[in-house]
Amino acid sequence: MNSDYIESLIENGKRIDGRKLDEHRKIMIEQDISKNAEGSARCRMGDTEVIVGVKMDIGQPYSDSPDEGTIVVTAELNPIASPEFESGPPGTKATELARIVDRGIRESKALDFKKLCIRKGEKIWMVFIDIYAVNDGGNLIDASVLAALAALNKTKIPKVENDKVVYGEFTNKYLKLEKTPILTTCYRINGKILVDPNYKEEAVIDSRLSISIFNGRIHALQKGGDKTLSLDEIKQMIDIAIKKEKELGKYVI
Repeated sequence: MNSDYIESLIENGKRIDGRKLDEHRKIMIEQDISKNAEGSARCRMGDTEVIVGVKMDIGQPYSDSPDEGTIVVTAELNPIASPEFESGPPGTKATELARIVDRGIRESKALDFKKLCIRKGEKIWMVFIDIYAVNDGGNLIDASVLAALAALNKTKIPKVENDKVVYGEFTNKYLKLEKTPILTTCYRINGKILVDPNYKEEAVIDSRLSISIFNGRIHALQKGGDKTLSLDEIKQMIDIAIKKEKELGKYVI
């Protein structure tokens, strides 16, 4: 299926799988899929599949935030998920994916970092959020955010002895999410705006904007693609993201 055909369909408000331009594929979330992680979740969005694992460890705070814990987000995009990915250190796409997930959580204060402080200036909780792409069927960004939030929402606080984590043993406390910022990435193809492209559609986009929303408020934006967006297009994308917050928020409870 060539790009001209896909672009022609979208120009007429149609898609190759019959969806509306603002319609997501079927979404399925599974939580607690790993016995070894403090929190874990799998998100399936159409053919796209992402697994997120959360681990917690004790570390030292940064000098400019001695009473705050932190998060560390990484993404692995291996050839098993797409022939376009290569083994080895994270590439540009993996780095950008991790950054977008990090920004949405950090800027919205989805986690209260001060509650992750154990002893001011000495010990904090570090929350490691690891993203693994199982299959890239398009729109890895939104699937990764949903999986990350679902995993964080079920993260158990590990047991600690002598300031060290006892891995495999947990307390009866959970990591509390203060907010659940839902991210929707809006894509532009041939002047039309759509959400959740499959991999064939994603191959012909010219621009995209990832928008993190909680309670109708924007917390983070990330622009992608080679071409610019007009102010009217940005406003339209924000309106779509606000609408999608209510629709997608139910998956991370």
